[in-house]
Amino acid sequence: MAQTSAKPRFDNIAELLENLGGIPAERVCFDPPPGKATKRDLTRLNARRAKLYELIEGTLVEKPMGSPEAQVEIKLSSRLEWFVEQHDLGFLYSASALIEVMPRLVRAPDVSFVSWAKRPEKTVPSDPISHLIPDLAVEVLSPKNTRGEILRKLKEYLLGGVRVVWVVDPRKRTADVYTAPDKKTSLDESGTLDGGDVLPGFRVPLAKLFERLEKPRPKRRKK
Repeated sequence: MAQTSAKPRFDNIAELLENLGGIPAERVCFDPPPGKATKRDLTRLNARRAKLYELIEGTLVEKPMGSPEAQVEIKLSSRLEWFVEQHDLGFLYSASALIEVMPRLVRAPDVSFVSWAKRPEKTVPSDPISHLIPDLAVEVLSPKNTRGEILRKLKEYLLGGVRVVWVVDPRKRTADVYTAPDKKTSLDESGTLDGGDVLPGFRVPLAKLFERLEKPRPKRRKK
């Protein structure tokens, strides 16, 4: 497993936010203070609050959620679950599952798949934070996600051992498939997500994932 560098130090909040991918300050939890949070804090807050947090180098960061991305997440999860069960390939996690991708780094992919090859006993672990690195991780974008944040997640997932990452954008109706931080296949709404070597035979047209989403309204021109 890849190792993280030494604990980062920041002179101000702006430096912290930039390190986290340029996210807005409202998504950073200050109780416990940034840099002081632990995995115990993470599981405690996720159980008590109507929010979902990830743990990034001692800082709790809220994972943004919304209706369009939740709809896409459910449709994709249901198709993946059916395929995985039919072929007895492994199991899925939802966004509420916490996964320690690297030391001091706990993420919550919107959907993730773990092969039975990593769990020969064919049971789902009961640990509050899983140490099983998924074969597939899916991020469904929210308007509050930043480009820097997603690029950071991609590197963490892939360096941590995830084989494939899907980044799905409900508003643009697109998806990007990553097998390395610098190796991407981009799909528009006419494209099809393919399970490749991770889930051979799995296919889902993006048009099916997005078919019930409201079309974006055209922006009004300023007078």
